[in-house]
Amino acid sequence: MRIGELAARTGTSRRLLRYYEEQGLIVATRAANGYREYDDRFVDRVKQIRGLLDAGLPTRIIKQILPCLDKPRTIYFPDATPEMLATLERERDRMTERIEFLTRNRDAINEYLDVVRANRQPDVELEPAV
Repeated sequence: MRIGELAARTGTSRRLLRYYEEQGLIVATRAANGYREYDDRFVDRVKQIRGLLDAGLPTRIIKQILPCLDKPRTIYFPDATPEMLATLERERDRMTERIEFLTRNRDAINEYLDVVRANRQPDVELEPAV
């Protein structure tokens, strides 16, 4: 697929997709006319990249994590420093806290909806004026 279709399918701008390519997060082949061509698997990859960026991870760490997202998994980190591992652990813990917060909010909204629906008066139909 071309860059415009990948942008539409992922909700990501073409500019960001080119940036992801510059950072080595995705790879495009070139058609005979010079246009970028992307494999369908990059739809999920771009969504995963966006999620990791939204979680606060920098692209240099995302690039190292990406092999963990593929199947079969090939994980090889010759430069996994203690600092990088500590950063990943902090980010993982921050994500866990956010998930727990979102879960509590979702549960509170569900409880509110249940109570409102249980106590709602049935709609009363008014007779048309004559």
